[in-house]
Amino acid sequence: MDSFSTLIRTASHEQHMEAETSTFMTDLLGGRLGVDAYARYTEQLWFVYEALESRAQYLASDRVTGPFVRPELFRLAALERDLEHLRGPDWRSTLTALPATRVYADRVAAVARAWPAGYVAHHYTRYLGDLSGGQIIRDKAERTWGFTKKGDGVRFYVFEGITNPAAFKREYRALLDGLAVDDLEKQRVVAECKRAFSLNSDVFRALGEEFPLSA
Repeated sequence: MDSFSTLIRTASHEQHMEAETSTFMTDLLGGRLGVDAYARYTEQLWFVYEALESRAQYLASDRVTGPFVRPELFRLAALERDLEHLRGPDWRSTLTALPATRVYADRVAAVARAWPAGYVAHHYTRYLGDLSGGQIIRDKAERTWGFTKKGDGVRFYVFEGITNPAAFKREYRALLDGLAVDDLEKQRVVAECKRAFSLNSDVFRALGEEFPLSA
């Protein structure tokens, strides 16, 4: 029988690939969009991570979510430094969420308040993605827009507290395998993981509409 970490990865593969291969992300990584599109994307991330991390201190003592709440993963402070670099010191005054981003962030906030296992699904899709595919975005941003390596503008993708990402991801998958819920709840977590990727795809779709390539 497959481990739960394998199950959750394979079951959500289609939704994961849809997000990764969105037109917006393809154009961004292909260097066909400007730094403003990257900054707008970073703004949307702020809303999602604010929802993800604002209740982390309360979830740290929960039997289900507690093992996953790791301060070295937190991204909000890094996002805020990036936004100050990208948008200037008054970045908060112009910060706006796309409708799709608001739906996504509201869903994360809802499960953070009422469904610990569902929170794990969003935690997994975000943070393991940041440690994996997110590094491709960081590299592209550094080379395309001249950000200082591991400096402001790309701090979101730099996990200074994780010296061995591969080992950390193995440990994280072991936590998933030991998730303290029954099999029915695990199926609900898988479904929520799929939903998380789909919500992320919706944000990419909205960003693609905001930053269409010229014909």
